[in-house]
Amino acid sequence: MKYKNTKIFIFIIFLSIIFIQCDKKNNDVVPNVYVNFTIYVNEPDFSELNAIGNSVMVTGGSKGIILYRYSLNEIFAYDRCCTYKPSEKNEYIQLIEQGSPLVIDSSCGSKFNLVDGSVINGPAVLPLKKYNSDFDGNALHVYN
Repeated sequence: MKYKNTKIFIFIIFLSIIFIQCDKKNNDVVPNVYVNFTIYVNEPDFSELNAIGNSVMVTGGSKGIILYRYSLNEIFAYDRCCTYKPSEKNEYIQLIEQGSPLVIDSSCGSKFNLVDGSVINGPAVLPLKKYNSDFDGNALHVYN
């Protein structure tokens, strides 16, 4: 009878641990920040966006926004906040080199691809936070 009670006790402890782990939420996420602005690629500050594959960093979002010219008709906008420990002050992405779709967080070493925001090298596991963007060939509207 003692053996049966021990098994039940271990089973209850095991279930309790699982429920406690499932209840924990990851509160360290890229914050939701209101974003709504328009830029014009013919302005000198944004002239880099006239070439496909180039990027420009602007203010806004959680730790800034990086704009990436993907194609003739598309410019993507990502928050510069790294998805690995985003609440830490030094966790933000920067360009590796102009004309490259790769960005890196020099603090944790995570690398991301600006084509889709995906993680290339960790420790980050979540993709970059992407904002909506509409581009008409001259004006780029970024919003959430």
